[in-house]
Amino acid sequence: MQVIVDNLMTSYSSEGKGPVVLMLHGWGDSKETFDSLAKELASTYCVVRVDLPGFGGTEAPPIAWGLDDYSSWVEDFVSKLKVESIYAVVGHSNGGAIAIKSLSQGYIDSKKLVLLASAGIRSKDSTKKIVNKAIAKIGKVSTVWLPKNIRQKLRSKMYKTMGSDILVAPHLEESFKKVVSEDILEQAKKITVPTLIIYGDEDTYTPPAFGKLFRDNILGSKFIILPKVGHFVQQDAEESVNQAVKDFM
Repeated sequence: MQVIVDNLMTSYSSEGKGPVVLMLHGWGDSKETFDSLAKELASTYCVVRVDLPGFGGTEAPPIAWGLDDYSSWVEDFVSKLKVESIYAVVGHSNGGAIAIKSLSQGYIDSKKLVLLASAGIRSKDSTKKIVNKAIAKIGKVSTVWLPKNIRQKLRSKMYKTMGSDILVAPHLEESFKKVVSEDILEQAKKITVPTLIIYGDEDTYTPPAFGKLFRDNILGSKFIILPKVGHFVQQDAEESVNQAVKDFM
């Protein structure tokens, strides 16, 4: 399905009936990253997945965006769909950072929050490292034309060697710089809704230490570390993540 949000043609999907669950994917990814989890939840909830601006089937923003810009856009997307209330927001990687920013700053409201390998914790050294590695190889590799299973494996390898899948979104270099320079730990302290936090113990981009910081700063949150799992927890450990999210809901 498509809708125009803030002058950007936007691709999204809506499955099932019931309380609304909004899913936000990570940088360079698309709504399809949640295929398994969405299918699992659609029997009980109305699962809304959206391609964020610049990714999947959604047009890129005309200028460099930061987390506030993406969060404001999410607010407008929800309004455009005339969603009266959101039961839960699920965010992976940068989608988790957008979810935290959106809830803590009042762009949207939700009764629950699920963070899957959430990004959003930065230091000067780590930010510089990520940006330099990404820009060094930007524009030389594209994976969007590959079959999904091969693309996912290649992306996982990219994360291990680079720290980001920016390679699939070279046109958003300046936005990437803005996003990775932001630290949202202070905003995370403002989250008051029940929160589930899941990380993989082999994630080198958003390591479990990030999850522990979010756990320590989001009151009453539940933290799970999955063994032998990388950054794409919702794909690498489908059954475990699906069950954990269902139980949490």
